[in-house]
Amino acid sequence: MTKEIVSDNLYSRIAGLLQAAKQNVVRAVNQTMVYTYYEIGRMIVEDEQQGKERAEYGKQILEDLSLKLTRDFGKGFSIVNLRQMRAFYLAYSIQQTISAELQSGENEESRISATPLPKFNLSWSHYLKLMRIENPGERRFYEIECATGNWSLKELQRQFNSALKEVSLLSRGNSSANAQFSCQDHPLP
Repeated sequence: MTKEIVSDNLYSRIAGLLQAAKQNVVRAVNQTMVYTYYEIGRMIVEDEQQGKERAEYGKQILEDLSLKLTRDFGKGFSIVNLRQMRAFYLAYSIQQTISAELQSGENEESRISATPLPKFNLSWSHYLKLMRIENPGERRFYEIECATGNWSLKELQRQFNSALKEVSLLSRGNSSANAQFSCQDHPLP
């Protein structure tokens, strides 16, 4: 008969440490993936801006790019996914430009070159949902609430469907449920 040599306290501490490390790895992988998709979107947009016949050129570029990336890196680079990466960049680069514009009166070139990368704290699935929100202030509101509340994608969808923003505005004493949120009002933690 063997005695338990490892104390429950020691085991619990080590198990907690391993669980936290595992969560940190998952978070780091997700964050790296989101930044990578943002950069892919940026590269696609910059390449498109050099194309002369944008619509046809862009369609062909995405088809070729999708085939090559899928061949070399596996699935995940369909034309739809590449369009989503492009849309992600456009949605979040515009948000950063608006935020920078609110903070300074600089001209456009210096503002864009000085704009740091956005801070992405959520999963790619969260951003796929968030970037469908056209109003940058509203998008920012849900992004912040999602990050601070540690919402799952399902919870984000539920909160969005229940119009948390409007309820929150009313509870803050705002007389108009349609008031605009400023990106500057809600910095990420």
